[in-house]
Amino acid sequence: MAPKVVDKEQRRKEIARTCSDLIHDIGMKKLTVAQVAIKAGIGKGTIYEYFENKDDIVFEIMNIHIDTYHNEFLETIKDVKSTKQKIFHFFKFVIDDSIENLKHFNGYKEYLSIVLSDDNHAMKKFNLKCNVFFNDQLRKFIKEGIDKKELIPESINLVDGLLTFEKGLALIKMTQDDFDAKSSCELFINTLFDLIEVEKW
Repeated sequence: MAPKVVDKEQRRKEIARTCSDLIHDIGMKKLTVAQVAIKAGIGKGTIYEYFENKDDIVFEIMNIHIDTYHNEFLETIKDVKSTKQKIFHFFKFVIDDSIENLKHFNGYKEYLSIVLSDDNHAMKKFNLKCNVFFNDQLRKFIKEGIDKKELIPESINLVDGLLTFEKGLALIKMTQDDFDAKSSCELFINTLFDLIEVEKW
C-alpha cells in the first residue's frame, strides 16, 4: 500500500482549527507549543514540522478566525438593503457585547498587541490584508448608496474616515472600561447620515 500523502498546508490548518479555543481559554502570550501539541493529539516535535514557532501557530489560528469572520460578515449583509444598515453591520464587531463576540474581540485585542509590539512582517501584512478587505467593502456599500440616490456623491470620500473611526472606537473600547462604544457609534453614524443622505421630498 502506498504511503498516505499529507497536504502540509491542509494539515497545518487542521491543527490550528483544533487548537483555536486555546487562544480564548489561555491567551496568546501564555499559550505554549506543548499545550498545542496536547490539544491536537500529536507530539511536540511534530508541531515543528508544520509551524516555525508559537507565533506562527497564533498567526494561523487568527488567520482562520478572521477569514471566518469575513465570510460571516458577507453572509450577514447580503440581504441588507439600506446603506446605513450595512454601515452599522460593519461596526458590529466593535459594538456587539454578546459573550461570543467579546471572546473574539478580546482575541483580536491580544493579537493586535503582538502586531504592535513585535516586528512581525507576516502579521503586519495580514493586518493590511484585513484593512483592504473592509476598505473595499465600505467603498462598495457607499458607491451602491450613491448609485441608488441614497447618498450624495461626495460620500465616497468618507471610506478611509469610517475605517479610521472603527479602529479608534475599538482602541478606546480596549483601553477604557466604562466606554459605551454602541452609543458613540450610533450617534456618529446617525449624525453622519443626516449630512450625506439625499433628502427625500
